[in-house]
Amino acid sequence: MSESRPHFFAWCDEPERVDAFAVALSALVIPGDLISVDMSTDIWCKTSSMDEALAMIRAHFGGRNSAHVLSGVMLNDSERTMVFSAACYPEESERRHPFGPIRLEAGERKWDFYPYEIPVGGGPRAVEAEAAVAYHLVQGDIEELLLRVCAPDGSARVPTGACTDKEDWLAPVAMCATYNANAAELARDLALSWVHLHDKASVPRIAGMSLSALRARVGAAPRGARVPMKGGGELAGSLSRETVLKALATPPATLLEALEAAAVPDDAWRAAEPKAQEIMELLRQLDEAAEGEGPPALRAKITSPGHVRFLEEHAPFHVRRLPSGGVMLATHPYRTLWPLWADALFVLGLMS
Repeated sequence: MSESRPHFFAWCDEPERVDAFAVALSALVIPGDLISVDMSTDIWCKTSSMDEALAMIRAHFGGRNSAHVLSGVMLNDSERTMVFSAACYPEESERRHPFGPIRLEAGERKWDFYPYEIPVGGGPRAVEAEAAVAYHLVQGDIEELLLRVCAPDGSARVPTGACTDKEDWLAPVAMCATYNANAAELARDLALSWVHLHDKASVPRIAGMSLSALRARVGAAPRGARVPMKGGGELAGSLSRETVLKALATPPATLLEALEAAAVPDDAWRAAEPKAQEIMELLRQLDEAAEGEGPPALRAKITSPGHVRFLEEHAPFHVRRLPSGGVMLATHPYRTLWPLWADALFVLGLMS
């Protein structure tokens, strides 16, 4: 488990980068909220006008000037408000140190985003159910924020993006969520992961490569080459060059259907859900009750190693087909997408 708040990343070509960042900010910032823009030590402003903030960014972005924004966001799924920081980096900056090139961090501190404790009723504690509640309280927000950063207007300016509780853009299969504007190119997550892990290439620097270029990079590796993987069980401890090439040759619809079939909650999660829904109902009753009223409840911390381990091993996956023709894969930030991919590849007979 990381001690970090969630980090969201998006890639797009530099000519469209400011437009993509502007649309994302418009989808994120609470209307009328204070917006802090910092371009350099002597180029900055604080304003409640989105037009003024974007005008400064457009006027000064480029070269060594990146855009850093601090403001507030309202999350529709949970109805929470929190501070966010976002940044957009020009190509010159990305060549020196690849940060994004578009990135967002939600919350000022870890516990601004992740629940630290929840009210529970009387009776024995149920760690698994409490962990499931922790999942339900943040999962919608994770998916919502990734879409606001990558596809707030349904355009394809941003072809790919991802989320993790780490501070860097890692292999897509090691992230907790990925976005692809074109579902037919979903296998790029696997190819990007291979090139990153095998060639030690920075994901932000290769995220814009075409699928054919990624296929060539994978194919250039020696036959039988493998990269180590974590979190997929004993039979999925590595990913072979041949598996990636076969996945790239698989019809995209077949690959997507296999991922959807693999995204079924496991037995441990299904066993925890009834009690988790009882706790969620208690939360709803307490939210609707006047202060000091409502059913009796105790505050329970949900950050123990047992809670974290249950989410790392059992948090369910969500394969989401988007109206724009894109696709999102997502799970809780304490887990990665590799177990989902491994199961789908096994079902298709592609693992070797």
